[in-house]
Amino acid sequence: MQNDKKRDVIFKIENLQKWFPVKRTMSEVFSGEKRFVKAVDGVSFDIMRGEIFGLVGESGCGKTTTGKLIMKLLDPTGGKIIFNGKDSTHLDKNDLKDYRERVQMIFQDPYASMNPRFRIKDVLEEVLIIHKKGNDKKERLEMVEKALSEVRLQPPHEYMERFPHMLSGGQRQRAATARSLILNPLMIVADEPVSMIDLSTRAEILHMMKTVQRELGLTYLYITHDLSTARYFTDKIAVMYLGKIVEMGTPDEVIDNPLHPYTQALISAVCEPIAGKVNRIKEVPIKGEVPNATDIPEGCRFHTRCPYTGEVCEKGEDPLIQDDGGEHFVACFKYKNLK
Repeated sequence: MQNDKKRDVIFKIENLQKWFPVKRTMSEVFSGEKRFVKAVDGVSFDIMRGEIFGLVGESGCGKTTTGKLIMKLLDPTGGKIIFNGKDSTHLDKNDLKDYRERVQMIFQDPYASMNPRFRIKDVLEEVLIIHKKGNDKKERLEMVEKALSEVRLQPPHEYMERFPHMLSGGQRQRAATARSLILNPLMIVADEPVSMIDLSTRAEILHMMKTVQRELGLTYLYITHDLSTARYFTDKIAVMYLGKIVEMGTPDEVIDNPLHPYTQALISAVCEPIAGKVNRIKEVPIKGEVPNATDIPEGCRFHTRCPYTGEVCEKGEDPLIQDDGGEHFVACFKYKNLK
């Protein structure tokens, strides 16, 4: 059973790091001192084939940088990216083009990611031209129509001649999704795909994405700060704080039974009225601001803001700890000591 599970892993991220060098002062230049913004600092997780894996956390936690590393838009400082059993951490030009054909991205702002002078048919056809798909223009336009139909922009010919500004926010996001699907990828990195859309349209877009994922057998990495959509949309959730994953499990485990104080604080900030029920999670007071990523505290990264912190939290950094042999993981000294 364990071997079967390993064979189903499509993405394996091992101790992934991305450190950005900080511009040095004259004294630091002479002293040889170097400082880095540790945007991603030792992140590890597996994404199973056909799974929707959610990466959640507040702004600046490193989740979008993780997505860019997986998309090969940034080169990692350390760690490994293994895709389909192959080490894809460092790729040459030809392998990179093949990788990006199989791993596509939906960007946060669909309008900013499209050429405003292109019609929708040109936006999608450009991808086919770059990757040399389709024998002629007629065949490429047929592929464009099919992609638009898959994301429920129907009839497709009514949208193909429009410019991006002529579409609503939801329609633009559907067109951006169609552009990601047109190459028949295995994996899609969706970076906050509904954050630029009004609330009335979010559920509709997520439902469409989930339907397409099931129909085509896709795998998603869903990056968001919104726990409510993550619960509805994902199969597994990993919570990031200051470049590290602090808790990971199924949506029900993480949201109904959060173990890490940071996860508890995130959930307490979500307004989710439930008829006839009282919210069991009390508000967790978080002190101060997120520490500077160039000067990360020793020990548990959250201990400077945690209401439960103790001396043990300042001594060392815990890896993710498995809970009762299941798949709920947490990095927290308090939780470990209670066990």
